[in-house]
Amino acid sequence: MKSRFLRTLGIFLLLDATTFAGTIRVATYNVENYLDQPTESRLFVKSDAAKAKVRESIHALNPDVIALEEMGSTNALLELRASLKKDGLDFPFWEHVQGFDTNIHLAVLSKLPFVARLPHTNDSFLLDGRRFRVSRGFAEVEIQATPNFNFTLIAAHLKSRRPSPEADEAEQRLQEAKILRGIVDEKLTREPNANLVVLGDFNDVVSSPSTKETIGRGKLKLTDTRPAERNGDTDANENPRYAPRNVTWTHYYGLEDSYSRIDYILLSPALGRRWLTNETYICSLPNWGIGSDHRPITATFLTP
Repeated sequence: MKSRFLRTLGIFLLLDATTFAGTIRVATYNVENYLDQPTESRLFVKSDAAKAKVRESIHALNPDVIALEEMGSTNALLELRASLKKDGLDFPFWEHVQGFDTNIHLAVLSKLPFVARLPHTNDSFLLDGRRFRVSRGFAEVEIQATPNFNFTLIAAHLKSRRPSPEADEAEQRLQEAKILRGIVDEKLTREPNANLVVLGDFNDVVSSPSTKETIGRGKLKLTDTRPAERNGDTDANENPRYAPRNVTWTHYYGLEDSYSRIDYILLSPALGRRWLTNETYICSLPNWGIGSDHRPITATFLTP
C-alpha cells in the first residue's frame, strides 16, 4: 500500500512540475528598413504592404518578447506597436536603442515588464590603427517573467557583409562580436546561473569567426537553438558531424541570390536547461519577402 502511494505521489509530482510551469516565447526579426521617413543613406519608407506583412509575421509567432533590427525612429517603433495593439497584440513595454548608425536601430517590444535597461551605445574598437564604433550598439534589458523569475535579453545587429571602404567587413564584424561576447562573459562570470538570451542579426553563418566568437566555448558557451521550418523534416543527419538537414535559412541576399542562416537565438547554460525544442522554429508565411529580406525566428523556454 505504501509503495503504491509513493508511486502515485511520484506521478503527481511529475505532473505538477510540468503542468504548472509557465512558458516564455522570445523572437527576433530584422524588419528591413522599417522607416517612417527617408534618411541620408536609406531613401525609401516602409510601404503599407510591407508593414502589414511584418505585423502578420509577428502575429503568427505571438511572442512574449521580440527584438527588432533595422528599426527606424522611435516614431516608427511606436507606429508598429500601436498597429499591433489595434490588431489585438499588445506590447506595453518597449525599448529603442540608437547607436552610432543614425539610420537604423535596435528595438525590443515586450508583454512583460522591464526590471532594468542597460543600452550599450558607446563601445568602440581599434582596427588597423583606426577607431571604430559598434554601429548599432546592443540593447540589454532585464525582464520579469514571473514574481520569482527574471531573465536578461541582449539584442545585437552586427556589421553587415557589405564591403566597407574603411576596413575589412568581416574583421569589423568580428571586433563587434568580441565586444558582445565580453558583455556576455562579464555577466556569466559574475553569475554563472544567469538566465540570458542573446539574439539578433549576426550577419554571418554559424561557422564564421564572428558567430563562433559570440557563441563562445567551454562552460560559458551559449546554446544555439537553431530554429527551423515546421515542414515535417525531423530526421537526423546521416553524417553525425552535422546538424539535421531541415530548413533553417533566415535571410535572402539578393546580390548573390543566396539564402543563409544569419539570425540567431542563443541561450545561457542555465536557460538552455529550460529550453523547449519543439516550440522553437522559423516563421515561414507565404509571401514572407514582402515584409523583409529576413524571416523571424522564435524560441521558447520554461519558467519555474
